[in-house]
Amino acid sequence: MNNIRVMLVDDHAVVRNGLQMLLNAQPDITVIGEAADGNEAIIAAINLKPDVILMDLSMPNGRDGFSTTAEITQSDPDIKVLILTMHDDEQYLFRGLKSGASGYILKSSPGSELVKAIRQVYQGQAYLHPSAAKKVIDGYLQSSAHDITDAFDLLSEREKEILSLVAKGYTNKEVADLLAISTKTVENHKANIMEKLGLSTRRDLIRFAVKRGLLDFDD
Repeated sequence: MNNIRVMLVDDHAVVRNGLQMLLNAQPDITVIGEAADGNEAIIAAINLKPDVILMDLSMPNGRDGFSTTAEITQSDPDIKVLILTMHDDEQYLFRGLKSGASGYILKSSPGSELVKAIRQVYQGQAYLHPSAAKKVIDGYLQSSAHDITDAFDLLSEREKEILSLVAKGYTNKEVADLLAISTKTVENHKANIMEKLGLSTRRDLIRFAVKRGLLDFDD
């Protein structure tokens, strides 16, 4: 069984002591060091080279967990940072992930979840507590829907019509016959559609049509 070397970064000694007791009781985890602020954490990370760092976000002396995480992960990508915070806020969540953290968990989480998160991050996987995972998914879906709507609005009515037919499996000739236009015109429209939507293959086009709800075969 691999021994996971963990470093604690939190400005509260009581919190660090509690975490140390919890983690050292695990057969595969050892706390090898701790720091009370970001500046101490950077120096300790360089010297100790832990596998995983538990990182608080709100810390004194002018360096928060975001900038500390960014500096550590940029200087040594092998060190995984798991943010451990009381902030259940999507702005903190996304800033933490952008800074290079591999996971985000709340201080209110059970000890068993924290241990699970450490093991998961150590194995190279990402870990988000349930409400954080939902925020990430919701943000992605909203962003995707916005991007799809904007791209679709770039198309002319004729291009939208051709997009729907091509996605349904009609050949260029069949589309041309249905719309009473030449096959060459259909090909030109298809090229314009692909360029406007940033697509490169027919499969991409079909996926776009599915997301946009264009595959209604009742007509």
